[in-house]
Amino acid sequence: MASIPLLRLSLHRQPLLKPADAGRSTAVRSPPDFPHPLKPTLHISPHPRPRLLPPSRPSIIMSYSTVPATERLISVAAYCLPFFNGLQYGRFLLMQYPSLGLVLEPILPILSFYRSVPYASFVAFFALYLGVVRNPSFSRFVRFNSMQAVVLDVLLVVPLLVNRIFNPGRAGVAFRLMVMAHNAIFVFLVACFLYSLGFCILGKTPYLPFVADAAERQL
Repeated sequence: MASIPLLRLSLHRQPLLKPADAGRSTAVRSPPDFPHPLKPTLHISPHPRPRLLPPSRPSIIMSYSTVPATERLISVAAYCLPFFNGLQYGRFLLMQYPSLGLVLEPILPILSFYRSVPYASFVAFFALYLGVVRNPSFSRFVRFNSMQAVVLDVLLVVPLLVNRIFNPGRAGVAFRLMVMAHNAIFVFLVACFLYSLGFCILGKTPYLPFVADAAERQL
């Protein structure tokens, strides 16, 4: 009877493990215990930032459009209107320097014909404004140049009105101021005419000071 309990104890006893098996089983049964879970240190944004590129330099594109010869000729003829009407401001300068009159000798036949026609300045003014500036069949190049000529011709009337209102006489300080003003207007007029003439021949648009803005608003 004493052998029965021993038999029961031997049945419930677990088999002995070898040292190699014991180490393997512990490695499987007891996983490594981390007190704190590892946190990722690299934060990946769901919306990546765009890559900044260095600012690029603006590319300059130059385009040259060919202007027909007829449009250049009309533009040149338009600037003759204020030039012919403004030659009267150069009488004091031409009297002081007679050699400057030699420059105007090539255009004297055209100028004499222009002045021989009665009311030529009024006819040319309205023909240029109504027939060219307000005519959409002409290009913007012709219309803008014609409008600049019209505005310049209108501005040349202002000094004449001031001269008639104040009447500076033929001597004194007022007369000297009038002579200086007429000389300055004549030099400005000649510079504008030569500048516009050269640009129109080359097919480029001239922009006259104090005139281009007013002409642009009228188109």
